[in-house]
Amino acid sequence: MCGIAGIFQLQHSKIQALRNSLEVMNTIQAHRGPDGHRVWTHSNEHVGFAHRRLSIIDIESGAQPMSDKAGNTICYNGEIYNYIELRKELSGYSFKTTSDTEVILAAYLKWGNDCVKQLRGMFSFAIWDEKKGTFFCARDRFGIKPFYYTLVNNTFYFASEAKTLLPFIDEIKTNTNALKEYLYFQLCIGSNTLFEGIKELAPAHTLTFNKEKLSIQHYWEVYYNLDFESSASYFEEKLASLLYDSINVHTRSDVPVGAYVSGGVDSGIISSVAAKNNDSNEPFYAFTGKFSMGELYDESFYARKMAEMRGMKLFEVDITSNDFVNSIRDVIYHLDYPVAGPGSFPQYHVSKLAAQHRKVVLGGQGGDEIFGGYTRYLIAYFEQCIKGAIEGTLNSGNFIVTYESIIPNLISLKNYKPLMKDFFSEGLFDSIDKRYFRLINRAPDLKDEIKWDELGEYSPFDTFSEIFNGKNVGKESYFDKMTHFDFKTLLPSLLQVEDRMSMAHGVESRVPFLDHELVEFAATMPSNIKFKDGTLKRILTNTMKHELPTEILERKNKMGFPVPLNDWMKDELKDFINDIFNSEKAKNRGFINHSQLIKGLTSQNQFGRKLWGLLSLELWQQEFHDKQHHYKKMIQ
Repeated sequence: MCGIAGIFQLQHSKIQALRNSLEVMNTIQAHRGPDGHRVWTHSNEHVGFAHRRLSIIDIESGAQPMSDKAGNTICYNGEIYNYIELRKELSGYSFKTTSDTEVILAAYLKWGNDCVKQLRGMFSFAIWDEKKGTFFCARDRFGIKPFYYTLVNNTFYFASEAKTLLPFIDEIKTNTNALKEYLYFQLCIGSNTLFEGIKELAPAHTLTFNKEKLSIQHYWEVYYNLDFESSASYFEEKLASLLYDSINVHTRSDVPVGAYVSGGVDSGIISSVAAKNNDSNEPFYAFTGKFSMGELYDESFYARKMAEMRGMKLFEVDITSNDFVNSIRDVIYHLDYPVAGPGSFPQYHVSKLAAQHRKVVLGGQGGDEIFGGYTRYLIAYFEQCIKGAIEGTLNSGNFIVTYESIIPNLISLKNYKPLMKDFFSEGLFDSIDKRYFRLINRAPDLKDEIKWDELGEYSPFDTFSEIFNGKNVGKESYFDKMTHFDFKTLLPSLLQVEDRMSMAHGVESRVPFLDHELVEFAATMPSNIKFKDGTLKRILTNTMKHELPTEILERKNKMGFPVPLNDWMKDELKDFINDIFNSEKAKNRGFINHSQLIKGLTSQNQFGRKLWGLLSLELWQQEFHDKQHHYKKMIQ
């Protein structure tokens, strides 16, 4: 919906050039809000907010920052989907607008910091409480909307994007612990970012300053309290009810809504239901992208089938190697820092297409992490089935499928043979946490390119293990542990991509699978309901199969928008990429063994991510580290 930023002096001292600093923050985040911008400063000039607006709800009177009669002021980004219901519950408040922003202010007056527990939606916001003299910040349960912050000389800075904070930190440096996590997983799994000194408020957390005292609180968690008593039909009926309700409220908007359609189950379900509910005189708009390089890279056939089934108007963009050359630096700039694989590149172009027709677009993020859709789950579980069969422990509670029943679904692994060869090469039948770590760990592929001894002693496995073996997940379910880890780490990273690539073009992306009641319910489903006979997302596809064409239901080759980067590297992008890595600064990056990097550029399999990971890292350093003076000049 918007871009937010703010500054707060912990001792309530006057901040020099406060308004100018806020204007700079608004300038950096201008792309997030093309419909308007405002700055608010307290009369004592110890706190101020900056806001860029993308108008979705209450277009006429919903401008921000917004203040109430008690003197509280909010700066907010997101959508509260139950704002209509909450407005009725808060009838004692004298509303002046019809915006969801004012509903948050009213909720804060009634419930204080606990107001976040009443909110259904995606949000990040900050509230200055005039009476208490406190500064209260919050982020939604899943991290759909971003919130970055830094503390410099007793002054707190926050923003929707990390780059917005760069003019205010002493020096742009790389956080080596976060870098290690990135090299292992292609994402950061803690609260650190790749920028030293800039942190991210974790999903489902609040942050409060009260008389200089910082308090960070965790207000929501998903618990895997499995329901073994209910039938499969019960789970299907309730899942359908919750999902239809979520999609319905996610289409609340004062502007038309469209959807991304990838050709897969998740986006197909969301777009199908939304299109059926479309009461406009024009058809429902859908958007997809493709690489015209054969069926491995082009899923538009399935997107068309989905659009035909529901009478959607489908817009397509054919993405080329020239698009990569012309936009990759913009992609990295808007991401803030590299994360979560090459999918951000095509997402950037599909969002650009969508922006020409819609301000709000629905997406299918979350379905894989909630219901178990990643093929690596099948790889990992296949190994555990074999181990259980050999050791005679298939009935110990760790297994939900037998190795015999999983075999028919192994055709899904056809394009993953290089990954499997590497995965089974060592550590076979080790403990499940070590095996899943091995499956997602990309560091072994970089053993020659990275000077690991210069990155310190921090072990990402320790952080991984703490999340993987979380107390909210049952000890016996390997499947729940895998999906939970991805829910806590990969999903927020994919949501970073979703937010940045859509907001780069002034588009709001909504994700109906990430409704907290739906997620809480899904966590009660036993693994044999979600994953019976090794069928990925079985409960979801069984429940919603009437919303999908046969071609999508029966396909076994869904790859998740693969990018032909390694194919391009062998031909049309070879000179472009070599030039990037052979600049003088690139040759002298810390932690990089440049000669080995150049040697290994083309020595990887078709879908390997080594090239993407190293290229993104270099372009990130060029875009931010090499432009330190540019950011410092912005506030001089």
